[in-house]
Amino acid sequence: MRLPARIDQAAGGLAADAALYAVSAAFALVTALTSTLLPHRAWGAVAFWAYLVAFVVVVVQLVLRRPAFRPALTWLVWGGSALLPLVVQAVQRSGGRTDRAQEEVLVAEHMGERLAHTGTPYLSRDAIAALPSGEQLLGYAPYQPGMGIFGLPRAWFGASWVTDARVWFALVTAGALIAALRLLGPHVRALQFATVLPICALTLATGGDDLPVLALCLLALACCATGRYAAAGLAVGAAAALKLFAFPVLAVLVVLAWRTGNVRRFLPGALGLPVLTLLPVFAVDAGAFVENVFRFPLGHGVVTSPAQSPFPGYLISQAPGGRYVAIGLLVAVALAIAVLLLRRPPRTAAAAALFSGYGLLAAILLMPTTRFGYLLYPLALLVWAPALRQYTAVDAPRSDTALYRL
Repeated sequence: MRLPARIDQAAGGLAADAALYAVSAAFALVTALTSTLLPHRAWGAVAFWAYLVAFVVVVVQLVLRRPAFRPALTWLVWGGSALLPLVVQAVQRSGGRTDRAQEEVLVAEHMGERLAHTGTPYLSRDAIAALPSGEQLLGYAPYQPGMGIFGLPRAWFGASWVTDARVWFALVTAGALIAALRLLGPHVRALQFATVLPICALTLATGGDDLPVLALCLLALACCATGRYAAAGLAVGAAAALKLFAFPVLAVLVVLAWRTGNVRRFLPGALGLPVLTLLPVFAVDAGAFVENVFRFPLGHGVVTSPAQSPFPGYLISQAPGGRYVAIGLLVAVALAIAVLLLRRPPRTAAAAALFSGYGLLAAILLMPTTRFGYLLYPLALLVWAPALRQYTAVDAPRSDTALYRL
C-alpha cells in the first residue's frame, strides 16, 4: 500500500480526520483574528467552533477505537462550518449590514436583476465606463450567463436572507453532492475535500459562486463512473453555463465519452446547456458578453480585476510585457495537456478527474489574474479520483440496471 493511502487509512481514517479538523480549526481561528476581509472574519468566528467540536469527537473515537459515523459527522461539520455562517451572514446582511458578503454575491445578484429587466446579465463597455469610478468594478460580471439565475430570487422577491444568492449556491451544491454520493457510496475523504475543507467552507459562506460549479463537475464525474453519460452531460453542461472553469472538465469528459463510445449520449447536455444560455445573450448584446467574460479577466477592461493572488502567472504579468508572457505560457501548457489528452485519452472517470485536476492546477498557477480560492477545484478533483476507481468507464457494474436509466 502506498504511503499516502496508509496515512489516509490509519486508525480507520480517524488520524487523518483529526489532523484535518485540527488544522481547519487553527485556520478558522487565525482568519477570525487577523483577516482584513470582514466576511472572512465573521466566518472564522463561527466555523472555529464547528471544527473544534469535530476534532474533539474524532479524538474521543480514536481513544475508544471506534471509527463510527464519519460520513454523518462530515455533513454536520459542513453545516456548522459553511451553512451556519452563511445563514448568519445572510440574515445580518438583510438586516442592514453591508460587510457580510463578498463581491461575488453582489455580482451574481446584479446579473439576476439585469437578466430579469433587460434579457442579458451584462452591461456593455460604454455602460460600465459611464458608471461612477467606485461602481465600475461591480459593473462587470465575469461569469457565464447561467450565473444570473442565482440572482433572480432577489430580483423577483426583493432583499431578504432567503433571496441571498449564497443560499441558492448552497442548495445546488448540496443537491449535486448528495446525488454524486448516492451513485458512488459514502467516500468520506472525497466529501470532506468538497465541503468541510476550509477553502471550500469559507468560499461558500462568504462568496459561494464556485461551489455549485465544482459540485456539478463532481456529479458529472460520478455519472460517468457509473455509466450515466446523458446525466453527466447535463451536469457538466450546467456547470459550464455558470463559469468558464468548468470547460476544462467538459473537454476531458468529451474525450472520455468518445473513448468509451458514449459521446452521442454525452454531447447534447454538455454543449446544449451552455449554448442555450448564450443564445438570448448574444441576441441582445454579444459585445457585452465578450467584454465581461473575456476582456475583463484578461486585464483589458475599464478597471483591473482584484483577483491578484501571488501565483507565478500573476508575478510574471507584473513585469514589462509580462502579461503576454504569462498568457503564452498558459496557452503552451493548455496545448501540451491537449496533446497528452489525445495521445493518452482517459479510459476511466478516475483518470478524467486526475486530468482535470492537474490541468486546472496548471491553469490557476499561470493565469495573470487568479485567486487563492480557485485551488478548491484541483484539490477536490484530485481527491475525488480515488472514489471513482471502483468503477471504470468501460466496465461499470452492469448487474445494476438502475445505473442505466439515462
